[in-house]
Amino acid sequence: MARILAVFRPWPYLTPPSWRKSLQRKMSMDSRARGVFAAAVEAVQPDTVVRQSMERKGDSVTISGQNYSLKHNLHLVGFGKAVLGMAAEAERIIGDHLVKGVISVPNGIQKTLQQHGKQHLLLKESSCIKVMEGAKHNLPDVDALNAAEEIRQLATQLTEKDLLIVLISGGGSALLPAPIPPVSLQEKLDVTRKLAAAGATIQELNTVRRALSVLKGGGLAHCAHPAQVIGLILSDVIGDPLDLIASGPTVMSEIMPEEVLSVLQHYKLLNSLPASVKDVLGRHSLKDKEKESDSSGRILNTVIGSNSLALKCAGRRARELGFRPVVLAPGVCGDVRSVARLYGLLAHFACSQEEPSPDIATEVLTLGPEVGVETWDLCRTMKVLDEGRTEGWGATCILAGGEPTVELLGMGRGGRNQELALRVALELRGLGPNGPVFLSGGTDGQDGPTDAAGAVIDTGLYEEAQAQGLDIENFLSNNDSYTFFTHLSAGNHLLMPGLTCTNVMDVHALFIPPIPVRRP
Repeated sequence: MARILAVFRPWPYLTPPSWRKSLQRKMSMDSRARGVFAAAVEAVQPDTVVRQSMERKGDSVTISGQNYSLKHNLHLVGFGKAVLGMAAEAERIIGDHLVKGVISVPNGIQKTLQQHGKQHLLLKESSCIKVMEGAKHNLPDVDALNAAEEIRQLATQLTEKDLLIVLISGGGSALLPAPIPPVSLQEKLDVTRKLAAAGATIQELNTVRRALSVLKGGGLAHCAHPAQVIGLILSDVIGDPLDLIASGPTVMSEIMPEEVLSVLQHYKLLNSLPASVKDVLGRHSLKDKEKESDSSGRILNTVIGSNSLALKCAGRRARELGFRPVVLAPGVCGDVRSVARLYGLLAHFACSQEEPSPDIATEVLTLGPEVGVETWDLCRTMKVLDEGRTEGWGATCILAGGEPTVELLGMGRGGRNQELALRVALELRGLGPNGPVFLSGGTDGQDGPTDAAGAVIDTGLYEEAQAQGLDIENFLSNNDSYTFFTHLSAGNHLLMPGLTCTNVMDVHALFIPPIPVRRP
């Protein structure tokens, strides 16, 4: 392990200026943790990411290094939970050249934003963008179907002189349902639900969705040909795969019927398919390949907001608050128990005043593949922690993101972030008072069916719970983390940011306090 860690060089650590030291003294570890999370959420606000992705100069706009002329030839469509705010900012920047727009957004979102004082994320009354609400309970419905049809009609009317901006965020798939006739919306839903229940992967689900959709799998860009298409994407998927975010409506992909049939056969659903679905899948080709090839050169897709961006800005805030930030990985996944174990091991490794047992590093590296973290990233992180421990560099903040999973065995209330925080609390036992602090929070502000985004815990939480008669293991066995945190110390450990208007998955932050250096 020492040989692996030795390939890294220490990072320079600058002594904080006096104003920063003063700020650190006034803020508790808990407050600083919440401040770091707030910075992560602020970085991926829908208006912020659009504003930072567009540079307007006169009658032209630059996006991802590409310059586009604006000649009153601009059209806009969008679909997703954060798209309303994205559209409002886009219109502020280039609205004087906007001819028409249609966006599909969640049911009730305009009223919700108004009630929460988020007027800056709403369109002006004079806007030429039509807002259509649908997908109640995050499920495709007739309203979303109608919105998708209007988006399709707008796209098909464009010419080679036109520019189409496509705004995409999490939830976009449910807000853009457009089954290929004669497949009905209900029939398409039934097929995908059966696949999900049978254990199909997200890639397999998207393979079938794209095959049965007019607009997914590059279908929207196909409809817009020969116009120039620019996709601006706020990613809520690990790794930011363009073909999976909202099922890739602007990402050209050749869908082969035999590939789809193979998926359905694997899950023993082929014989129960509706006649309409068999009809669509039985066609020789699902797309006009010649036109698809011609249009691919006129498509630009760029991720303008992601978990990586949130972690970068969280790290900047952590440094301002006196921590050395280390980004572990933006794609943490796997069972929440394994993820909690990983963070617990890293905390024990960092806080050991003696040379840590080699078993810790061995188990960390073993857990890596289970939770979506590369060996290189684990070694890099442990190298920084080891140098901080031995050289007394001060406090460290390990940042990560992603979406772990929870095995539901009970009937309680909670979410993956609250359960992760509670499990990490068990892992941190024995590290003494004034030890590490851990935060886990969903950037959408809602963790499961609760009003909390997550929770903040410390090394004293186990004793705190015991003193108040709360058995952590019992709450975990019932997946009842929200109830636990609500009762513990009047809910002070809960993370309650309210409506965030964005979603780039979760943010995890492990704060390691300065470790006293043992002198020989």
